[in-house]
Amino acid sequence: MRVLAVVGTRPNLIKMAPVIAELHRREREFEVLLVHAGQHYDVEMSQIFIEELGMPAPDYALAAGSGSHAQQTARVLVRIEPVLLEAEPDLLLVPGDVNSTLAAALAASKLGVPIAHVEAGLRSFDRTMPEEINRVLTDQLSDLHFTHSPEAADQLLAEGVAEEHIHYVGNTMIDTLVALRERITSVAMPQRLGLTPGSYLLVTLHRPALVDGPELAETVGRLDVLADFVPIVFPVHPRTRKAMDGLGLSFRSRGALIVEPLGYLEFMSLLASAAGVLTDSGGVQEETTYLGIPCFTLRDSTERPVTTTLGTNTLLGREPVRIVEIPELLSRAPARPHEEPPLWDGRAAQRLASVLARTAAVAAAP
Repeated sequence: MRVLAVVGTRPNLIKMAPVIAELHRREREFEVLLVHAGQHYDVEMSQIFIEELGMPAPDYALAAGSGSHAQQTARVLVRIEPVLLEAEPDLLLVPGDVNSTLAAALAASKLGVPIAHVEAGLRSFDRTMPEEINRVLTDQLSDLHFTHSPEAADQLLAEGVAEEHIHYVGNTMIDTLVALRERITSVAMPQRLGLTPGSYLLVTLHRPALVDGPELAETVGRLDVLADFVPIVFPVHPRTRKAMDGLGLSFRSRGALIVEPLGYLEFMSLLASAAGVLTDSGGVQEETTYLGIPCFTLRDSTERPVTTTLGTNTLLGREPVRIVEIPELLSRAPARPHEEPPLWDGRAAQRLASVLARTAAVAAAP
């Protein structure tokens, strides 16, 4: 089976690294070609992740770059069509819910190329999120749906996806964490930054609904006050940095450590030793759940409800005023360790590859 795998952003790389490695390991069964769409294209947001995760150099680079949702989607749609025509894959493999995921799936669908969606069936039920539109439409175009939590299958079935097309394989993002756990520990990022493990709040904010809206100024202000009581470390996403600079926002508290975007190993080293995390990221909700780190999400909904039912995630809503509650919530957080969600065990990529192998065998049968 010739598989054309598409990545476009930093989270895509984390999700797909173990899958691509497993397909390469089974070289008698699979030929893998990698497309980097280039939504994240700077060193901090993309290249360093390829290097740290041990991914091969892309066979095709689309260089979609930044821009509006329509511009990014259109660039990938136009630029991936000739790749699909040249590569003639048996399957397009796309992860997650970013613009390049939908664009690649749409192009493949028009050309009759079967599509497999990694992280299928996630729903926030918030159509104001561009990611929700992308994931819903990608699932409708896909032939194979790889899910990482039980409720995802329920959503797909409710939307008319046939049960035999849904495969519960587990969380490939956790595969990466498990595989690199020793390296993550050895980085000792808190100590390098002069932080005491278990004493600080890690902050990550990047979603347009928050950083491009009126809540950003209040969020920064309330974090600045919180930092007088609980040290915070904030690797600032380029989008967030631009918005803060545009509003003239900064931190005055000595307890606030503001740093540039970090590589995967450095960021996960900080996360694994944090007292808690404040985020609007979907992936961070999953990583904290696996590690047993209290997570506070500045969103009204989550497409990953398993992180609130079985994990450590608390939805604060898009209400910066609730940041003041974090010290008390941390004091009431359950002691670690805890039980991880089912199939978040570091072997999701193996199960996914086995499904693809069976699919290929069926397709090749006379």
